[in-house]
Amino acid sequence: MSSSTTVRTVRHRTLRVAAAALTAAAALTLTACSDSDAAGTKPPGQSDTGVSAESGGTGSSPKAQGSDAPPSAPAKADTEAGAAGKQSGKQSGKQSGKQSGSAHAANGGKAASTSRTQRLADGISTAEITKLGDQHYRAKIVAHGSVLATLETKGHDDGLDANDMFVTLTLDGQVHSWMGGGHQGPGTFKLAGGWTAKVTKVGELKYRAQIIGHDGVAATLETKGHDVGLNANGIYIVLSSGGVISAHA
Repeated sequence: MSSSTTVRTVRHRTLRVAAAALTAAAALTLTACSDSDAAGTKPPGQSDTGVSAESGGTGSSPKAQGSDAPPSAPAKADTEAGAAGKQSGKQSGKQSGKQSGSAHAANGGKAASTSRTQRLADGISTAEITKLGDQHYRAKIVAHGSVLATLETKGHDDGLDANDMFVTLTLDGQVHSWMGGGHQGPGTFKLAGGWTAKVTKVGELKYRAQIIGHDGVAATLETKGHDVGLNANGIYIVLSSGGVISAHA
């Protein structure tokens, strides 16, 4: 082999080695670039928000954290304020209703009120007359500070025999009293004003008196354990539970 041939063979081998070296270097460069990109790329879905949530140490979802957020406090305050307002309204309504009811009772005439005091025929006793309603009166017979008896109209006149002092209370609240003039029944008796009383006993402490005028029986009185009274056209009549009857003009 000549020297020129040898030189060309060496050159070809050198070029092949150089090409192989360049190929290897290129491969190493590509591999290095691929590793660098892989190290600098973030996985899909990873964000700064997720990192912050983990750093908070709660490990809860954003929705759960939102439920603890301050904006919920005003809503609670509004609810409590509304409840307090309703409670205050109820109490105010109840109080107002009570006051209104009291005023109605006071102005409606249902509450008893003493209208007057009247001295009676014995000169010692008085009648404290109270209006309770329409044609509804009460008269307390008082002597020396003590209540001796009570008369009350309930759709009819009332009367009393108080130790031979007779008292009547009429439907219009008028009190009439007189002393004496009693008749012990049973029997038939002439009374003031031209009336006649026919008194009969119908039971224990129970007497009946028919008040008779020119046209026959005008009224009937009957005791049922207590005295009774009547206004007969301006003639006041009392029948006691003991059968005593008296009249006065």
